[in-house]
Amino acid sequence: MSEQLVQWLEDNKITEVECLISDMAGIPRGKILPVSKYIAGLKGGGPRLPEYVFGQTVMGDYEDSEVLHARVGDVILQPDIETAFLVPWYKEPTAQIIHDAYYPDGRLVDVASRSVLKKVLSLFDEAGLSPVIAPELEFFLVVQNSDPDYPLQTPPGRSGRAEKAKQAYGIDAVNEFDPFFEEVYDHCDAMGLDIDTLTHEGGAGQMEINFNHGDALSLADQAFLFKRTVRQTALNHGIHATFMAKPMQYQPGSSMHLHVSVLDKKTGKNIFAGSDGEEAEPFFNAMGGLQSYLPGGMALMAPFVNSYRRLSLTYDAPRNVAWGYDNRTVGLRVPMGTSKNKRIENRIPGADANPYLAIAVTLACVWLGLQEQKSASRPVQKEQDKVFTLPRNLDAALDKLEKAKPLQEVLGERFVSLFGEVKRAEAEAFLDVISPWEREYLLLNV
Repeated sequence: MSEQLVQWLEDNKITEVECLISDMAGIPRGKILPVSKYIAGLKGGGPRLPEYVFGQTVMGDYEDSEVLHARVGDVILQPDIETAFLVPWYKEPTAQIIHDAYYPDGRLVDVASRSVLKKVLSLFDEAGLSPVIAPELEFFLVVQNSDPDYPLQTPPGRSGRAEKAKQAYGIDAVNEFDPFFEEVYDHCDAMGLDIDTLTHEGGAGQMEINFNHGDALSLADQAFLFKRTVRQTALNHGIHATFMAKPMQYQPGSSMHLHVSVLDKKTGKNIFAGSDGEEAEPFFNAMGGLQSYLPGGMALMAPFVNSYRRLSLTYDAPRNVAWGYDNRTVGLRVPMGTSKNKRIENRIPGADANPYLAIAVTLACVWLGLQEQKSASRPVQKEQDKVFTLPRNLDAALDKLEKAKPLQEVLGERFVSLFGEVKRAEAEAFLDVISPWEREYLLLNV
């Protein structure tokens, strides 16, 4: 048991502890315990959960699993002291702590999404490398609505009027929701979440918050908690915040762009930059790995049926693995910057992706590119909006993942198999839904 954690709980006069893990969809799961019971539980090894939690669909169902069928026992949750935060929206002093899941024999649960990222990071660590990540998360603010058949609407701001037109980078449009954003920043500051820039994105009521760059696992944890924080803060202000990839028909989708670079742990230098300030060979190897393997990892970056609506032909969203300098119409953008900040922006993940898995698959592709010394294509300067080289739907993406053997080995074959089971079940459930489009155009016409 961590004496440091117990001391932190006592110093902050914590009365309850939320033991958090991320499920396959990135939804916080776990247990809420009085602090005395939590500490007593730590002495007994830690809180327990059934392993089937990691095979739960976004609908909350447990499907028959070929991967998990052999295990019916519980797994043990152990806290990561670095992820102990106060919950700023509760009156009573409450802690939220991210946990790792372990089998009784001490092995890390390999199908947990945080474990998948840790597995990928261990490969870099053993090679003396340290990935650096900076996520950018987009989301919509919408009117609270209890009827899922009713289209979402933009909420009124301080002026009393709802935003209708697109307000990309609009300062006054952001200020319409000043009380909400002030509380978001206060909550993030209280929790130590390292957020940076706030901008209004292209959609009505669509916002983006960027994180400062840092350690990959820490940034995944922060993105995981940030999504929860934004949703809770929105509820406190009588609105909803959604990270759906495509929540509204005539608005752009929401992404989770990931900026990636890799440092040499001995020298602290960015291996993507050469001594002359230009791109070094590892940069092109990493880019080649992303181009080769991201199509196979698409399902982890676009994990729901709705995710592929974002990648339509109507709005600026990546549909390919071409790359270019400051080109926002390709899947892999290289932002302008100094040699020290040389990085690759993966523009493919949606805001609906599990941060642990989106970062894990991005880094897995970089790792494979470095190991296999992949070559990158030539950078493109032209618009690539209508060039498709990525899977167009979830089924096609899962088919690609099943064939991406090197990627499976890096992520973990058992995890990939379980991921496929869960996502196939969700795709099948969607086929049971009859949409308004079908009723509108097929009911009396076919």
